[in-house]
Amino acid sequence: MPSSPEAVIVFAVVALPFLATGLVPLLFRVLGERTAYFGAIVALACFGLLVSLHGTQGAVGAGWVPSLGVGLRFYVDGWALLFGLLASGIGVLVFVYSAAYMHDEPSLMRYYAALLAFMGSILGVAFAADLIAIFLFWELTSVCSFVLIGHYTDEADSRYAARMAMFVTVGGGLFLLVGFVLLASVTGSALGSATFDLAAMLANPEAMRTALREAGLFVPVLALVAVGAATKSAQVPLHFWLPNAMAAPTPVSAFLHAATMVKVGVYFVGRLRPLLMSPEWTLLFATLGLATMAICAVLAVASTDIKELLAYSTASHLGLMIAGFGFAEIYGAEAGAFHLLNHALFKAALFLVAGIVAHEAGTRRIAELGGLREDLPLTALVAAVASLSMAGVPPFNGFYSKELLFEASYEAAHAAGGAWWLYPAIAVFGSAFTFLYSVRFLMLFFGDRPEALGDVHRPPVAMLAPPALLALLAGVVGVAPGLAIDAVVQSAADSTVIETHELHVGIPTSLTPAAAMTVVALGGGAAVYPFYARLHRGIRAGLGALAPVRANWWYDRIVEGLERSSARLAPRVHNGVLRTYATWMLGATSAFVLAGYAATRVSVPSMELAVSIPTVLVLVVAIVAAFAVVVAPSHVAGVLTISLLGFMVAIFYILASAPDLALTQLVVETLALLIFLLVLEEIPEFYGDLDLSNAVRDGALSLVVGATVFVTVVLSTRETAEAEPSLAHYFTEQAVPGGGGTNVVNVILVDFRGFDTLGEISVIAIAALSVITLVTMRDRGGTQ
Repeated sequence: MPSSPEAVIVFAVVALPFLATGLVPLLFRVLGERTAYFGAIVALACFGLLVSLHGTQGAVGAGWVPSLGVGLRFYVDGWALLFGLLASGIGVLVFVYSAAYMHDEPSLMRYYAALLAFMGSILGVAFAADLIAIFLFWELTSVCSFVLIGHYTDEADSRYAARMAMFVTVGGGLFLLVGFVLLASVTGSALGSATFDLAAMLANPEAMRTALREAGLFVPVLALVAVGAATKSAQVPLHFWLPNAMAAPTPVSAFLHAATMVKVGVYFVGRLRPLLMSPEWTLLFATLGLATMAICAVLAVASTDIKELLAYSTASHLGLMIAGFGFAEIYGAEAGAFHLLNHALFKAALFLVAGIVAHEAGTRRIAELGGLREDLPLTALVAAVASLSMAGVPPFNGFYSKELLFEASYEAAHAAGGAWWLYPAIAVFGSAFTFLYSVRFLMLFFGDRPEALGDVHRPPVAMLAPPALLALLAGVVGVAPGLAIDAVVQSAADSTVIETHELHVGIPTSLTPAAAMTVVALGGGAAVYPFYARLHRGIRAGLGALAPVRANWWYDRIVEGLERSSARLAPRVHNGVLRTYATWMLGATSAFVLAGYAATRVSVPSMELAVSIPTVLVLVVAIVAAFAVVVAPSHVAGVLTISLLGFMVAIFYILASAPDLALTQLVVETLALLIFLLVLEEIPEFYGDLDLSNAVRDGALSLVVGATVFVTVVLSTRETAEAEPSLAHYFTEQAVPGGGGTNVVNVILVDFRGFDTLGEISVIAIAALSVITLVTMRDRGGTQ
């Protein structure tokens, strides 16, 4: 458990939002909608505690599953503090904003509880230093976002968006989990002991890279991490869930989809950058990030809804951060870290402004809005600062981090040459489109006012103050970027590189390559802006003509295909016939067992059969009884012959010197025989006609089940010189040290639950189906 003051603070920061989540149902009964301010107080407390950790670096933790090297470890450095401060700081503003925006909305208790749990999950991801803990917090963010995106449960668009976000982000999390397991699998050779401790891996990056390459796992781990990060941070082609998630309430969009959740992928790319930096890393993440930056900027220009525009813009800027961390140059890491802060400030402000516009004007359609500066002058000022920051216009804060990306892409192309010159070209292209959609958003306030636009009221202070404060902070960073660098950005950037570098930014005083790229991007965007409407229509027409190119189209087709397949499969599985249920149950059980053997690459050892004559006689009688069961003409004959088979098994146990098992078998067989005789009169006297296809299927299933049991017995009892120790030997050896018991049977039942649990589930399920069949279908024929 934590002992130092710093350790206590870290644990408190992560635990406090979850404790508050548990209190929300009680407090909501007393505070009602004012529960928003309780959430703001919790977020402010977390922010204050994190500020007290400024300058702290190190790992703290407590044991969790020591036998697997898993612990509840946390790591504090500049990168974690920057992300944690953004999550808690913007959380304060979002809770205050929600107090006014969510007035009279339904299900507010669930909303505030989910928002607090989400903040705790983000803080957990930021500070967790154990891969398993990171994965758990990572998936918690997806669960909470599912609840928040689907807040309006009675609206189809909200449910659709929540399912899509869950499907994509949770699916990506599974890829990430596999990558974590592979990463941990080489720690034994790289670090001397197997562990999931990410801090230990980051302390020895060269050894980890060498171990991964020797095991042939470097590229697979890199690809799996990329998929996980791409799903969370909406990278092409997995970006489509983010615009759909705009069905969520605006405070959710500002918190999850501008400042925190969508940056989790970026955060983790930055965290693993020192560990996996390589030519493959640069090629993958620089390409992925710049492609997303350009494509989503174009899609933002095609948007017709202000939140849709901001959503595509968010994905584009996330691509900028991913690309920054992709480049090996120090400027790339600085671009990623600095833009994480800049983007959170101006984009959260813009989402909150969009909420004010929608709330007061009653529409989010871009074509229906304009000239709002007359009705919303302060909001217009906030929008101006945030929009120009998003466009990367100097001296606003977005300019500095985009300039660093230009410098990183140019240096990479200058060093490698050839096709690498596409990187700075794509960066300039995406930035030109960024200027276009940023100015278009700004024109909602400074353009002409549509005649159909009704009265627009001033927003309450609780809605205006949060975006105004964010815009003020963005303005301060733009005027004095050195303050932000000294406070958080420098330490954050240093945590994502191996060799540190002092960061300096400012307005260029000479025509450097990066400055020239900025001039081309801004000048090109300004030159094209008069043709914005024509460009907007052209992109939308192209998207309509090329529907299969859109990722959203593929998602819909896949989901619809799964639904159709389920609709066709369900009647085949759930048709009320016991034979069908037994086939699926036993077939699936056998498939899982045999797949497990294949995955672990076990081999069936050679066997030497040495049996006595009495044993041979018993087995012959058992085989004859088994065939007799199959050809029995009636239920009575079938029951008697199957009991004969059971009694032969009991005699076999006696011959094998297992009288306790023999006695148990005799008791069970006797009871089963009596029960069968009692229910015989309730079922048809003779079997119905058996279809040939059913007979073939039953025979094949019997062979599969028999083969599974045979292989299991052989592997469980093998004990040869060339083979591994048998399962029985392993259980016997580990009963005391591993299971803490002296009775090997009890230890297997309680601790080694693999096949035992699987078998119990199968037996109970089939027994239950049999009972239901006898009760509900006793008057039908015997073909069930």
